[in-house]
Amino acid sequence: MSQAFRFGDKSVPAVSPEALGDPTFTRDYGLKYAYVTGAMANGIASEALVEAVAKAGMLGFFGSAGLSIERVTAAIDRLQASLGNIPHGFNLIHSPSEQDLEAAVVELYIKKGVRLVEASAYLGLTAHVVRYRLHGIRRGADGTVITPNRIIAKASRVEVVRKFFSPAPEAILKELLAKGQITQEQAALAKEIPVAQDATAEADSGGHTDNRPLVTMLPSFMALRDQLQAEFGYASPLRVGAAGGISTPAAAAAAFAMGAAYVLTGSVNQACVESGSCDAVRAMLAQAEQADVAMAPAADMFEMGVKVQVLKRGTMFAMRAAKLYEVYNANASMDAIPAPVKTALERDLFKAPLETIWAQTREFFLKRDPREAQRGDADPKHRMALVFRWYLGLASRWANAGEPSRRLDYQVWCGPAMGAFNEWARGSFLAEPAERRAVVVGLNILVGAAYLARLNILRLQGARLAPELQRFAPGTLDRLQDCLGRERHPA
Repeated sequence: MSQAFRFGDKSVPAVSPEALGDPTFTRDYGLKYAYVTGAMANGIASEALVEAVAKAGMLGFFGSAGLSIERVTAAIDRLQASLGNIPHGFNLIHSPSEQDLEAAVVELYIKKGVRLVEASAYLGLTAHVVRYRLHGIRRGADGTVITPNRIIAKASRVEVVRKFFSPAPEAILKELLAKGQITQEQAALAKEIPVAQDATAEADSGGHTDNRPLVTMLPSFMALRDQLQAEFGYASPLRVGAAGGISTPAAAAAAFAMGAAYVLTGSVNQACVESGSCDAVRAMLAQAEQADVAMAPAADMFEMGVKVQVLKRGTMFAMRAAKLYEVYNANASMDAIPAPVKTALERDLFKAPLETIWAQTREFFLKRDPREAQRGDADPKHRMALVFRWYLGLASRWANAGEPSRRLDYQVWCGPAMGAFNEWARGSFLAEPAERRAVVVGLNILVGAAYLARLNILRLQGARLAPELQRFAPGTLDRLQDCLGRERHPA
């Protein structure tokens, strides 16, 4: 891949994995490859996963969402100790029902000197995410605006990306000024930079998703990028990456061919041995086909009707979660639920009386967010929502922990990309869950994408290729490194 060669009368230039994507992206973040592993929540994107990909020259984000401040603090301490200045980041998720938690996470990141976050699930900007971006902003000696904290936004809607690609809105700047969280000078400098220089176009994916195709979304995001870059004239150009369905060399090659600055993977990383999931879930994921996914109500935005994409093969979570949302919409309170329905819920989902679950939920929120507990006491409908969210929230934790008594309730965030990966890996060593390591998977995707890019150059010159040449088969780490002719990557 690193040397040019001729194919008959056709010339094929070298295409290396390092050449894929936008070179300014890898340069700005100090990476070898334009390859990012996304921040799957509840620590599924674990410290071990971030460490592995970071040491191989890729960018990994720790899955902070859904974890306690204490757990996130421990992750920061470990990664800062093990990686030092090697690039890595943490998730910052929008928490519409828990704004105090979002604020606390930002406060923690500022205190701990976390310099890079992946902002996800945002429907619009909050003062918290803007505060993170503007912390420490200053004018350099050469006149440029220095922004120590960087954000890579992840979104599936143009209107959301527009907000991240624009300077912080005046209303939020005034709010931060009133709280003393930024200075007048910083508010003025904020008008010269976007809230996020990089945005990931998140197509049909696991977890929060709008199920949109990448081939239509990515060009729209790039058109918006060009429009806003021309409008605001930023010193550092805006960039757009691609996510959703990226799990094979062909998918990555297609994304790069469309102009993606980088690719971001998600579902496939959960199936890797370094993920924060369990062996039982990894085995389930290894059997998934592309159609083995379904949409289900999201725990964090249940009352808003927001859904997440999950694995349906081997678990009843999607069906049971949908039943909860149906019951919630049809009844004003838990007392109003018809007796047969309530009995079935208590027997099959909660395995306890709903009143008992409310007592546990209330105790939880009295510690985490007393206002939620008070609202549940006063509003029967909200009380029902909190109880139903108990099941939705714990279902992902049962899956991560491999709780055997709750196997049918496992909530496993997963998109069609998982099935595509399994199809590509079938018959190879990567078909075995124990062989799936994040760096091996990532390098296969990148080296394979570079190989396919070379084939496309031949096709554009009119070459006819034998079918056996048109597929990049999974390779072991040794094979990939021998192919690249370079130093060994840590596995």
